[in-house]
Amino acid sequence: MTAGQPLLITFGIYLAAMILIGVWAWRSTRSFDDYILGGRSLGSVVTALSAGASDMSGWLLMGLPGALYLGGVSESWIALGLIVGAWCNWKFVAGPLRVYTERTRNALTLPDYFTHRFEDRQRLLRVFSAVVILVFFALYCASGIVAGARLFESVFGVPYAEALWWGAAATILYTLIGGFLAVSWTDTVQASLMIFALVLTPVMVVLGSGGVDASLALIEQTDPAKLDWFKGGTLGVVGIVSLLAWGLGYFGQPHILARFMAADSLTTIPKARHIGMSWMVLCLLGAMAVGFFGNAYFATHPDQVGPVAENSERVFIQLSTVLFNPWVAGVLLSAILAAIMSTLSCQLLVCSSALTEDFYKGFLRPNASQRELVWFGRAMVLSVALLAIWIARDPDSKVLGLVSYAWAGFGAAFGPVVLCSLFWGRMTRNGALAGMLAGAATVILWKEIAVKQHGSGLYEIVPGVIVAFVAIFVVSRIGKAPSDEVQFRHKGVQETLKVHGY
Repeated sequence: MTAGQPLLITFGIYLAAMILIGVWAWRSTRSFDDYILGGRSLGSVVTALSAGASDMSGWLLMGLPGALYLGGVSESWIALGLIVGAWCNWKFVAGPLRVYTERTRNALTLPDYFTHRFEDRQRLLRVFSAVVILVFFALYCASGIVAGARLFESVFGVPYAEALWWGAAATILYTLIGGFLAVSWTDTVQASLMIFALVLTPVMVVLGSGGVDASLALIEQTDPAKLDWFKGGTLGVVGIVSLLAWGLGYFGQPHILARFMAADSLTTIPKARHIGMSWMVLCLLGAMAVGFFGNAYFATHPDQVGPVAENSERVFIQLSTVLFNPWVAGVLLSAILAAIMSTLSCQLLVCSSALTEDFYKGFLRPNASQRELVWFGRAMVLSVALLAIWIARDPDSKVLGLVSYAWAGFGAAFGPVVLCSLFWGRMTRNGALAGMLAGAATVILWKEIAVKQHGSGLYEIVPGVIVAFVAIFVVSRIGKAPSDEVQFRHKGVQETLKVHGY
């Protein structure tokens, strides 16, 4: 048996299992509600692990280890920001959003929630929020396609153009067949595989480098800047704020918020929060350790650095290949595929939901049957996937760069609107629309002008979120107050939350 056959067999078994779960979920999908939100039936474990797996993506096993490998511990600020942001999202958004979406005509999507929350009879919120989802998720999905292509390119030696299709095929298939239940159930399996890989691999990397003390001494000897949290003062306040600001993005990510909306009850959320945060902290620590201590390992074994010298985002792939026998390596590399597939499938489904619920049903076919909506949703999954493959066709694409742009876009366009809609009864429809427009526009303009043309080091999500909050407050205050019905519903939601300890 050749060295590549165990990898091929392991990948094949994993992919077959994911597709079988998709088929099983298809048998439980009886309506469009089931297809895009699973009938609000997720328990605490599935809610937690599905939210975590849909969040982290190939960035966790490729982008983050690559960043720590190149930049050292100064790149860890991003993980601290993410942990704080995720905890706040679980603590302050998950429960209220679960209640509010059920009270607003059982809203199935974020645009649907905004429309009914503010009684937007002109449906401007539905249209604009759906457009934001499609634009930024096209970039986000492309990042998953790029990560999958990098994996197949590195492991099997296939050309990048061919690897694009191999990396996307299985994800498209099970999402197409099983919808939300398939995505959530496979996320649970994939999250388990990811944490296994991120606990085992860093341990073996450290042992292969001579232990923690020897590894730290070697890194200090070869490149002491990688032990400096502030890069010798060059990181600065702007750099630290930009890395920590990744945590702001959580409040506006539709694929994560959808997991909160799908929980079977409000009482599920606290337990899910404990499970989800424990999983997240362990995974982030493991991913950072792989990248950071990879410096020591390759300093000890320079002949094994291989493709990492050209692309730091391959550090986990290379370490898995050289440290383990092909069968174990196959399982570990399947974890990268799991991370990629879990997030990509969620994003494809959210895009499909926006196109189907918010455009097709909302404007073209309001009386469409459940069967028609499910099949149109499947067609949209395929369409968005093909668009993402087209965007990802550039072999020089970087996973982290694509993710950061999309993350900022959602965080600024939706995050302030979601937070204010849950907790401020005086917020108006026009205030929500102004916040979305201002947040999205600021991210794009800051990225294209301040960052690309003038070299600003400030992450575009920071000005985007600030401008969005200001726009919401100012426009809501100068406009007419919401109707009595809207304010009465808001008070009812707040009372329900108080009863449950929120």
